[in-house]
Amino acid sequence: MGEIIGIIIAGAIIGALARLFMKGDQPIGVLWTIILGALGAWVGTWVAGLLGVAETSGIDWIRWIISILLAIAFISIYLAVRGRSRPRV
Repeated sequence: MGEIIGIIIAGAIIGALARLFMKGDQPIGVLWTIILGALGAWVGTWVAGLLGVAETSGIDWIRWIISILLAIAFISIYLAVRGRSRPRV
């Protein structure tokens, strides 16, 4: 149960930071921000492991940067597939 809560918190933080660094408006909800942020964090941790920087002493800045960049990519893909010009209801 604690692992799921950790994934939700990491997804929320990574997703929010990704949206903060993106230009323009991203018309997606909080749930999708958390899901895409969690996906970015998960894949980012995997990529950092491949690069040999997943486990460092202190804060893993490189892993965080990779996760945020991947979350930006996932949000961009989601917006492209969903369509940005969709009217809000």
